Amino acid sequence: MSPENDQSASNHIDEHPKEKQRGPVVLRRSPRADETTTTDQRLLDSRGPSDWVHTDPWRVLRIQAEFVEGFGALAEVPSAVTVFGSARTQRDHPEYETGRELGAALARAGFAVITGGGPGAMEAVNRGCSEAGGLSIGLGIELPFEQGLNPWVDLGVNFRYFFARKTMFIKYAQAFICLPGGFGTLDELFEALTLVQTKKVTKFPVVLFGTEYWGGLYEWLRASVFGGGKLNEKDMELLHLTDDIDDAVRVVQDAHRAWGDTH
Repeated sequence: MSPENDQSASNHIDEHPKEKQRGPVVLRRSPRADETTTTDQRLLDSRGPSDWVHTDPWRVLRIQAEFVEGFGALAEVPSAVTVFGSARTQRDHPEYETGRELGAALARAGFAVITGGGPGAMEAVNRGCSEAGGLSIGLGIELPFEQGLNPWVDLGVNFRYFFARKTMFIKYAQAFICLPGGFGTLDELFEALTLVQTKKVTKFPVVLFGTEYWGGLYEWLRASVFGGGKLNEKDMELLHLTDDIDDAVRVVQDAHRAWGDTH
């Protein structure tokens, strides 16, 4: 072989370094390329620590399982409204009774209700819906400071991941109603508004229930955000502010009717 051919062969080898396949994954220039065991052997023969259940590839399966579980549990629910509100609302607070009345009104109008499944305002809405004969749904989340689903949930799903849970809140609802709440309620409120604004979901009203509580936020949005050119008039129209349960239900019904006319 000529020196030129020797050099060409050497370049070819350099361009294709030693590699090892791990399923569909190719490992090159990696300490793991020197592994002497196979995936099957590590699965069947391992008696070591359980750290593997917390690795990212395993989390992907858990995430997938949460979506499958949520889709399976909720696929056949009737038209529903997602209602948010504070877990800290006490049972003797007027806002609790408002939530209970709202849940009952939505049930009488033919809607299931979906909440975060926790205590406070969420419990109130689930309770009102269940007492009125509607389907009361709770989508819980694994948190260090809350205790499971409230006793008024008829159909419940618990989630590890917020983003999987949020998908269910949106996918299976025809509207959002926000009772007074904290960071969690604000998070869901603005995520819903962003999805509607960007037309990821359509015919999806967002109701802020409680003018005294939400009025300051609404005025800030109008004065500072809209006033500063960061929103337009149509964006502001995505929010409906009310103190009246019948009015909130009417907004939901009108939007649901409009959605039905286009589907």
